[in-house]
Amino acid sequence: MNLADYIEHTHLSPTLTIQDIDKLVEEAVQYKFFGICVPPFWVKRAQREIGKSKISLVTVAGFPLGYNMTETKLDEIKRAIDNGADEVDVVWNVSSFKTGIPWTKIELAKCSKLCHDHQKIIKIIIETAYLSDDEIIQACKLCADAGVDIVKTSTGFAPAGAKVEHIRLMRSVLPSSVGIKASGGIKTKAQAVEMIESGADRLGTSSGVKIVTTS
Repeated sequence: MNLADYIEHTHLSPTLTIQDIDKLVEEAVQYKFFGICVPPFWVKRAQREIGKSKISLVTVAGFPLGYNMTETKLDEIKRAIDNGADEVDVVWNVSSFKTGIPWTKIELAKCSKLCHDHQKIIKIIIETAYLSDDEIIQACKLCADAGVDIVKTSTGFAPAGAKVEHIRLMRSVLPSSVGIKASGGIKTKAQAVEMIESGADRLGTSSGVKIVTTS
């Protein structure tokens, strides 16, 4: 198992600087990470620094709470793509989902269509920390039905991040065509391996270097 192939080297802190972005790219190149995940403001810079390196550029939309208007999320997605993003991690509307209105799925489908119209990957962050097991199952089914490529556990800003039991539950529900990104609180090699063995296809972590250099 080559852990670097799973890692999206992530820096979403509000205090990051241009030096942090450049370092993120440098480390991704050095350790051959799958990709990097940066705030929307820094997508253009990261894209320039990546150049011809085979690193996927990921950013976020509706981040971190997800209750933005759908039109706002669509605008964020389009701008991210225009600036060079390969993949967009969109925070879904937990408020809408908890209310039980159909708009939740409509928004997912609109966001998916926009990404796919530009041949880009869309991940939906369902924020598992706020959901029961039954709600996680419902969320996964909605995402799959709406054409989402990957379902992501967490923003890293909620009370808890990725949990192995949630990854297993998600994998048991999602079709094989829909991937899983475990994110939030993954800091060690042992955690990374356990997440992957439980069904995760991607790992969002700011501890990528530590994970791949641990013996």
